[in-house]
Amino acid sequence: MMTVFLDSLRQVADLGGPVVMILIVVSVVTLATVLYKLWQFAIAGVGRHRALADAVAAWDADDRARAQAALRRSTSYLAPVVEMAFKAGDDDVERLRAEAETRFARLETGFRYLDSVAQLAPLLGLFGTVLGMIEAFRALQAAGSQVDPSLLAGGIWVALMTTAVGLAVAMPSSLVLSWFEARMDAERVTAERAITTILHPSGRRRIVDEPAGSGAPGHA
Repeated sequence: MMTVFLDSLRQVADLGGPVVMILIVVSVVTLATVLYKLWQFAIAGVGRHRALADAVAAWDADDRARAQAALRRSTSYLAPVVEMAFKAGDDDVERLRAEAETRFARLETGFRYLDSVAQLAPLLGLFGTVLGMIEAFRALQAAGSQVDPSLLAGGIWVALMTTAVGLAVAMPSSLVLSWFEARMDAERVTAERAITTILHPSGRRRIVDEPAGSGAPGHA
């Protein structure tokens, strides 16, 4: 099995040259990065904030006991931030946002690499195509007057293969990166809403406002 795999790689290297081999290595590293990010998102509980939302809703309703109980059930990576917000005051909002951003930064590790692959893989493929075209025309010149059209066509076909491989690596990388970034944008919205709701709960406002408006004005 390994022999067949190595023979296939050798054939690809002979056809596409070193540029295709570089793109294959990049694609393997990219696949490993994507699988790691999916595992990291699953372990962190990205998108799974039901217990956390229950805790925030209970706190907003001024039910502290239910909020603490719901928070203990949460497995979200944002649970420590929410717990800090329960004990914080209005002046701590920037510190809470910084704590949340620290956790976002850990989850966004590898995004820059995926972005680089999405941008550079097509250029690398195009570079291989240019090198292949140069080699094809060099062979055409060396043939002199006995030019074989199949020689030029074969050289162009091999040259264009590097562009195709580059695009095949770049397009999935770009799509996966867009999905990851969309998930993180949603996570930021969730964290911002939780912090704002905890620091300014509507239940507390009702308790403060009710005494002032509870008594109707008397009539003489």
